[in-house]
Amino acid sequence: MTSSSRSPLGVTLVDGGANVALFSTTADRVEFCYFDDDGTEHRTELTHRTGYTFHDIVPDVTVGTRYGFRVHGPWDPANGLRHNPAKLLLDPYATAIDGTYEWGQALFGHDMEHPDQIDETDSASAMPKSVVADRTFDWGDDTRPDTHLSDTVVYEVHVKGFTQQHPDVPEDIRGTYAGMAHPAAIQHLVDLGVTAVELLPTQQFVQDSTLADKGLRNYWGYNSIGFFAPHDEYASSGTAGQQVAEFKQMVKAMHAAGLEVIMDVVYNHTAEGNHMGPTLSFKGIDNPSYYRLVEDDGSSYFDTTGTGNSLNVAHPAALGLIADSLRYWVEEMHVDGFRFDLATTLTRQDNEASRRSAFLDIIHQDPVLRGVKMIAEPWDTAGYQVGGFPAEWSEWNGKYRDDMRAFWRGDEGVLGDAVQRFLGSPDVYEGSRRAPVCSVDFVTAHDGFTLADLTMYAEKHNEANGEDNEDGESNNTSFNGGIEGPTDDGAVNDYRDRQRRNFLGSLLLSAGVPMILGGDEIARSQGGNNNAYCHDDEISWFDWTAADRDLLAFTRSAIAFRKQHAALRPEWYRTAPGDSDSTVSVLRADNAGFEDADWADAGNRAVMLVLEHGSDAVAVLLNASQTTVEFTLPEKPGGGTWSVGLSSDPDQQVDDGAGSVLVRDASFTALT
Repeated sequence: MTSSSRSPLGVTLVDGGANVALFSTTADRVEFCYFDDDGTEHRTELTHRTGYTFHDIVPDVTVGTRYGFRVHGPWDPANGLRHNPAKLLLDPYATAIDGTYEWGQALFGHDMEHPDQIDETDSASAMPKSVVADRTFDWGDDTRPDTHLSDTVVYEVHVKGFTQQHPDVPEDIRGTYAGMAHPAAIQHLVDLGVTAVELLPTQQFVQDSTLADKGLRNYWGYNSIGFFAPHDEYASSGTAGQQVAEFKQMVKAMHAAGLEVIMDVVYNHTAEGNHMGPTLSFKGIDNPSYYRLVEDDGSSYFDTTGTGNSLNVAHPAALGLIADSLRYWVEEMHVDGFRFDLATTLTRQDNEASRRSAFLDIIHQDPVLRGVKMIAEPWDTAGYQVGGFPAEWSEWNGKYRDDMRAFWRGDEGVLGDAVQRFLGSPDVYEGSRRAPVCSVDFVTAHDGFTLADLTMYAEKHNEANGEDNEDGESNNTSFNGGIEGPTDDGAVNDYRDRQRRNFLGSLLLSAGVPMILGGDEIARSQGGNNNAYCHDDEISWFDWTAADRDLLAFTRSAIAFRKQHAALRPEWYRTAPGDSDSTVSVLRADNAGFEDADWADAGNRAVMLVLEHGSDAVAVLLNASQTTVEFTLPEKPGGGTWSVGLSSDPDQQVDDGAGSVLVRDASFTALT
């Protein structure tokens, strides 16, 4: 008979059964529990222990077996120990999870009225189960697109919301991985011209009780519990492990269309919350190894995420879990990169963010991980760290969002900041010799207003969230054109249309990696809700019947224009390890160079940028003022005359041979 092994962790099928392994530094005994279809539970104690890993061969475990763990050990919350064998625990290494939570006392290891006291209500009937999934899959000739960062255009999108109301996707697969892989869905992405889809969280997450009590749902999914498991609610083919193959098929279809798949991953915390949260997995397995606890108070959780807990990335168990999970998604699921939610939390060494953290070191030295795209959300509740990640990383650049919104709103004194953002934020990155592609540029994302709402609402309208409109960001740097919400006023709508083209156009003309919020290209609105995390409904889903076809056509043209011009995709502009082929001239509207006084002029809202790469040249004329501005054109590099390549003003004209061009208020024009 096969002998058991401490590695790999989790459940691995072998002849006659499965090798089962679970890590815990604090447990006394571990029971593997598997369930028949009628719910009958069978328990097998793991009799071997190597180091801190309990392991054994369990017979008769097959594909589709539903299981969990019961972990015996001390209940001593004051010292961080929360073992409770009455609670069935999910396998941290489960590749599939099936079932729902029946919220109540059974899911909590402690007595809800007396948190220091253990609760011995059995939770098995109220818990989802880990599932042994079939990990075989025919990848055929699947090939990663491996698109260079300078050529990448990211599309941030929700798996369910994208196709839930798509008229050309069959109803039985709408809102699923299969729906995302449907030719109609993929064709939209291909026709748009994006190169990568960044999927909001698709690792298994929890529908928390606080939202369920309000009749709402966790739509965004930033509430992880299974770092190896595709979220089961997005599977059309079944949830007894079938979600694994369906996810793989989605990736395979994306790759066949030349699209990369980037996962938004949540390793900074889990759904178990703080000391009052449920006991679902890690908390009952090895609480002090997996979570940061408050020094001298093991009953409390050190929280830099705002969710109640933070994963203890200083401990080898938690760090190994993250690394193993990332490698799994790359090697077995074939994903092309990751966007790390609240990534600063993961870099905290002794509670301080550090470029030399163990988390970053592991990724840099790993031959699997160092070859895929790594994107940081560079902040957590303790601080904003844009520019603080290593050169191999890109970052969501919130400065780009804020400064470009302020510029196009017509704010005073922001022109210099807007130019920095347009050029790939050299003020952030060049000092550490980082390239423009370290900046993931965006003006909207899932968290906040959509582009349509950014131009329709001056205030947030989150009443449907059930928090008296007190949730969500109040400072959105938005402008409604003078009327709040939808209107029939032609002049206001003309202004809003132009502003939407301004944002999308300047985003796609900027150096760095542009990221478009899914639906912005068709003017998707959330009715002014800038915190729709709890709306798995029409507020969040794409309304394809209301799509703005003119804006869609413009966005396609803007992406195509970016791809046509190397000058818009610089590796470097001014500071480079060697000679750079890309240059930029920053000019006033009269074709003179900027003086200090020009930058100090708070009312200056117009600038001309001449971008060159080899023989390619593009002149970008930006006018955020409230009046038409005359730009005196420079001589075109290489000779010839300038012509309109892209403009937010449909009536923009340039006379052949003319020495100047008029750019109307709140608009841009790119010349080639």
